[in-house]
Amino acid sequence: MMRDLRSELMHGRMAETALAYARGTRTPVTPRPAATVILLRQSPATAGAGGLEVYLLRRQRTMAFAAGMTVFPGGRVDPADSAIADSWSGPPPEDFADRLGCSAELAAAYVAAAVRETFEESGVLLAGPSTEAVVGDTTGPDWEADRVALEAGELRFADFLHRRRLLLRADLLRAWAHWITPEFEPKRYDTAFFVAALPAGQLTRDVTSESDQVAWVRPGDAVAAVDAGETLMLPPTYLCCRDLTQYDDIAGVLAGAGDREIRTIMPTVRIDGDQAYLETT
Repeated sequence: MMRDLRSELMHGRMAETALAYARGTRTPVTPRPAATVILLRQSPATAGAGGLEVYLLRRQRTMAFAAGMTVFPGGRVDPADSAIADSWSGPPPEDFADRLGCSAELAAAYVAAAVRETFEESGVLLAGPSTEAVVGDTTGPDWEADRVALEAGELRFADFLHRRRLLLRADLLRAWAHWITPEFEPKRYDTAFFVAALPAGQLTRDVTSESDQVAWVRPGDAVAAVDAGETLMLPPTYLCCRDLTQYDDIAGVLAGAGDREIRTIMPTVRIDGDQAYLETT
């Protein structure tokens, strides 16, 4: 049975937290800006239509946020992410701001964080030496050293781009969705979702310390696994995968991204006795 996110009964820690919030014992925290990228590829085993796959990671069960959940690569915006203006290539931040309903400065930071976090969590870098080129193989030890330094906060993303004389290829990304974590959660994020194709010559790698499993999966198979109770996903990831089931190839997704209505979605909580329901409209 397909998951109904209009009103979903919560269990465990999430239900306890929602009940505490509804009873007035918890105060909402301000959501932090974050970004995530839905990496796309055509399945190597399927030459024709229907072979679209997305890259998914399962977060470590010890993580403070979304523990055990299957997610796309991403993370919070770093204050230094807004300092990449001279390494920017592609549509101006104002274009992304119009799509996401935010300021141009925040839109630039969203895009920069999306590219940085994707590199940190998958080894894929949406950048290149010119406006027409993209980095090829990023699996060498020098790339890995930079990736680890970025992940540890020891290297600023702008400095990484400058030193390697790279341009952030904003034209490779399309805005896809915009979600805010519900008010009852102790950790909250205001997250911009993007779609992007896996660059030719690059490989995803199981490199992040935050996940214990990674895989390329067809969107329909990911949805089916959640519906069968085999995989855990938060509503944004699930709905993004479900939306992608209507596309057969990457070109269709990238073209369709421009036609999507992007509205900011923040699920709410409904209490019925001692039960809490997460509602998404």
